[in-house]
Amino acid sequence: MPGGLTLRDLNRTLLARQHLLSRTTTPALAMVEHLVGLQAQENLPPYLSLAARIDDFDPSELSGALERGDAVRLLTMRGTIHVLTPDDALALRPWVQPALDQVSKSNQMNKPARHVPVEDIVAETRRLLAAGPLPVKELGERLAGAFPDAPAAALAHLARERAPLVQLPPRGLWRGSGGVVYQTVENHLGRPTVEVDVRELVRRYLRAFGPATAADMTVWSRVTRLGPVFASMADELEVVETDRGKRLYDVPGAPILDGSAPAPVRLLGAYDNVWLSHVDRDRIVPPEVRGRWMGTNGGVGNTVFVDGFMAGLWWWRDDRVVLDVFKKLSRSERRGLDEEVDRVTALLMS
Repeated sequence: MPGGLTLRDLNRTLLARQHLLSRTTTPALAMVEHLVGLQAQENLPPYLSLAARIDDFDPSELSGALERGDAVRLLTMRGTIHVLTPDDALALRPWVQPALDQVSKSNQMNKPARHVPVEDIVAETRRLLAAGPLPVKELGERLAGAFPDAPAAALAHLARERAPLVQLPPRGLWRGSGGVVYQTVENHLGRPTVEVDVRELVRRYLRAFGPATAADMTVWSRVTRLGPVFASMADELEVVETDRGKRLYDVPGAPILDGSAPAPVRLLGAYDNVWLSHVDRDRIVPPEVRGRWMGTNGGVGNTVFVDGFMAGLWWWRDDRVVLDVFKKLSRSERRGLDEEVDRVTALLMS
């Protein structure tokens, strides 16, 4: 665009690629694939993420997929649990493993077990799970039988970071509950892990989160040294500039929206990759709002988006949506908020 992309241009473009400007009839698993996984460190956010993007979303689509093994919950990007398609789970976990290794080296939860050789932990974890899934507590206790000089809980933390362990249902199911039960992703899916096509992953990231930089993709994934990959793709990526002179990469032909495009009110969960995947989050979360969402241990509430930007928090209490909106709303924005509250209420009461 003349003069470069403005903050609002980037905002509307991101929302369009995330299907947050208008809902779609895309099947749930196709949306999970398009978004390269859903942030899922809590059970509810993936369902809210899909309901915000898919018209008439039925939670049983995702819940049933998890039960069938058509979707999995796995520690991947940024060291957090994501809901992924099987193909992505098998490719992304080896790709992010070096980043997880770095996280593991500073995790205080595993510190009492860090003297145990990593290869020994991984081998013993795989040996134990070859006989079948184990609850996290039992996995830790059995690992402590092999490594008696380390606490069981610390060993379990080390195992989940160093071995690709899927959280099995009923964890993550709609209206389901249950503790963490682990199985290796290979045993669960009946297939080995594979090497990711990083260049195709760059294209997928840009289709869902672009235009962006290699540094942005590192924020999304925590995988470093992506600059040379982007540079090697110079002949197949487009370069666009912002009005501040920043150069961003994009896939050819991807839609760029004008910042004047309307953005409807949306209610999302406490976590969604739409605002966790760029160095500069200003394109969707104003700095003054970010501080109100972020507590000492993560997000303090679910999120309200008005005019494309995070503008409030919400909670589900006593079978109703409780709101804390940080700005004065226009009449049309209030109507949009009421409609979204009704949609989320119907979803959560279903």
